[in-house]
Amino acid sequence: MLETITSYVAIGDSFSEGLMDHDPNQENRYLGWADRLAGKLVDSPIGSPELTYANLAIRGRLLDRIIDEQVPMALDLKPDLVSFCAGGNDCLRPTADIDDLADQFERAVVAFREAGIEVLMCNGFDTEISSPLIRAVRPRVGIYNSHLWSIAQRHGCHMIDVWGLRPLYAGDNWADDRIHLSPAGHDLVAEQALATLESGHSLPVTGFAMPARPTRPIRSAVSEESKWAREHFAPWVGRRLRGQSSGDQLDAKLPDLTPVRKPE
Repeated sequence: MLETITSYVAIGDSFSEGLMDHDPNQENRYLGWADRLAGKLVDSPIGSPELTYANLAIRGRLLDRIIDEQVPMALDLKPDLVSFCAGGNDCLRPTADIDDLADQFERAVVAFREAGIEVLMCNGFDTEISSPLIRAVRPRVGIYNSHLWSIAQRHGCHMIDVWGLRPLYAGDNWADDRIHLSPAGHDLVAEQALATLESGHSLPVTGFAMPARPTRPIRSAVSEESKWAREHFAPWVGRRLRGQSSGDQLDAKLPDLTPVRKPE
């Protein structure tokens, strides 16, 4: 039985930092599902009205840097709950060793559990209806997800199942880059996370068919794919070739446990 959560720390990459869920109260800052979950926990039977929250996630981070930098910081904060969602950026790389990623992830989970911290994990998105360039990572993500489920079962962790959350794959839940969630998508993930923590079960969704999307003429589809590749995929490739990350020179947006400010 999950005891009352009085403190919560999120670690990870752009997913947990909250791209592209812009904070209306602070320029160049994002909210995201983790911020939204913190706000929902305040009103939940499993959360304290005085809940404190920190978010150490930084966009572009690979798993090894998250483990080296963010995991020790999270352990030092001694929260009741940590959300640990990481490895997606690694899975985008064709040379990624998925088994090794899972081994690294599990060692970090063990450190949290030995410290008496509840761990909230998240599996990877299903890229089936993404651009062909992103769809290619689906087998790697599927294998990684299987490892994550094993880790969650071994160590008594909570799992946010975004792979099976089919309503999430409706077009309005995604930003223009097709990689990050829109505000609506982040809020749906927060609802899935809350349901998982409160009941041990996902939201009541059945089946694995993807939501229908409007059909497009071939010429229009090709034009949109070219525009997406030029504006979103090519810059990512360029940064990788230069050994750069979108999160270089950035610090955690909320490094200390702070009273929760509910998203508007």
